Amino acid sequence: MSCKIHAVCDARGRPTAFAVTGGQASDLAGADELLPRITAGTVIADKGYDADERVREVLARAGKKAVIPPRKGRKAPAEFGEADKEQYKQRHKIENLFSRLKDHRGIATRYDKLARNFLSGIYLAATVLWID
Repeated sequence: MSCKIHAVCDARGRPTAFAVTGGQASDLAGADELLPRITAGTVIADKGYDADERVREVLARAGKKAVIPPRKGRKAPAEFGEADKEQYKQRHKIENLFSRLKDHRGIATRYDKLARNFLSGIYLAATVLWID
């Protein structure tokens, strides 16, 4: 059994929302659930979230800017300028968040059998991160 944790964090790297999907599922499955919860004006994500209909257009309709590098081999790559490259450097904050979450053994090894219990453990660990 494997799963993916999808997360949203604020500009300070503090977690604000989570979703859990199956390990074989696309990153876009997590995006479908989390994008409506994002309140920031700019969304920074990795190449796994480079999809026009499911991510970029949803963010544009909500008045948000997408800072997502285009995937290689894309027929019509999205624009990704120098300003976007500078903003993209802030994505390390979400990577740091995952690193801190996985300091908790139950999150790193996923002992819980049910997704809802695992997600509850993630939120509990995230609460501890907010206190620090």
